[in-house]
Amino acid sequence: MTTLLLVRHGRTTANRTGVLAGRTPGVDLDEVGVQQAQAAAQRIAGLPLAQVVTSPLRRCKHTSQLLTEGRDQPVEVVTDARITECGYGAWSGRPLKELAKEKLWATVQQTPSAVRFPDGEAMTEMSARAVGCVRERDAALAASVGDEAVWVAVSHGDVIKAILADALGMHLDAFQRIVVDPASISVVRYSAGRPFVVSTNTTSGDLSGLQPPRRKGRRKPADAAVGGGLGSQE
Repeated sequence: MTTLLLVRHGRTTANRTGVLAGRTPGVDLDEVGVQQAQAAAQRIAGLPLAQVVTSPLRRCKHTSQLLTEGRDQPVEVVTDARITECGYGAWSGRPLKELAKEKLWATVQQTPSAVRFPDGEAMTEMSARAVGCVRERDAALAASVGDEAVWVAVSHGDVIKAILADALGMHLDAFQRIVVDPASISVVRYSAGRPFVVSTNTTSGDLSGLQPPRRKGRRKPADAAVGGGLGSQE
């Protein structure tokens, strides 16, 4: 099974001030965000990465740069607009405490599948493009590199939550139950049969043990271990 590391960008100036950045240009990591991204890089330093795919927004590109600096082998970094931030439209750039008073806020919390942001994107559209992106890229890497491929997608909180909800078989309306902190790493393995969610929202610990063993032969559907199995020892 290929292994996808979903990395949220580090803390930004907008995060610090409680503003919904959206696709506002120029929003970058603050000092804490840089440190968070550097710490994430250390966590995955022992993993050979087949590719890093990043949102086109500056905060994600900066995080991707920090994730790949100083590695023994260079890593291909590519930009894919399908994992960019949700299009919050007229909500972009506004304080969260102000947005919380809007009537639409309650729908975002309870029934996000019914939400289209003013002058912006529907959350179902965001989910469809992001899920389509990671599944397509994962299949391509499995075909070109093999099932042992480990790759990274650097994206945004709601986008990563939508990808995780899909992997967990959850309806989008339940995705607000998932937490994705700045510079956190969530891990999904895609097999021919189903995705396996290995971890979510982790911010500490060496992840070098995630490298799957090289296997020969065709890619086959993976079975879940009845009773839980041996975990990383398998």
